[in-house]
Amino acid sequence: MATTRTAHTVWNGNLAEGKGVVSLDSSGVGEFPVSWPSRAEQANGKTSPEELIAAAHSACFSMALSHGLTGAGTAPTSLETKADVTFQPGTGITGIHLTVVGEVPGLDEAGFVKAAEDAKANCPVSQALSGTTITLTATLA
Repeated sequence: MATTRTAHTVWNGNLAEGKGVVSLDSSGVGEFPVSWPSRAEQANGKTSPEELIAAAHSACFSMALSHGLTGAGTAPTSLETKADVTFQPGTGITGIHLTVVGEVPGLDEAGFVKAAEDAKANCPVSQALSGTTITLTATLA
């Protein structure tokens, strides 16, 4: 069964001086302020599209990796994934680096790296971002 998730943004003003609020409508878990300076300079308590992409990518990748490991008979005890999304003003998103550290009983480092590479290639967010260079560092705890 397909699902659709919804968020919306209300923006006021021009790009450089304006500001907005992103609302996570489907979950209702919050509203998050955004601005150009929070995107191109320092966050200063506001989010950015890149941070939201990083959150989505780290969650999706973790789910895909957990599913793949479990399906191979080596369910993880824990996975901690960080996604770094790099944004260059005037150019756009120039890359995403995933870093995952896992606790997976019965699996060696090479097996974990292979499973992580598969999750990187096949998680739905990675596929949606296929026009972006995505790199990975995967290690066992």
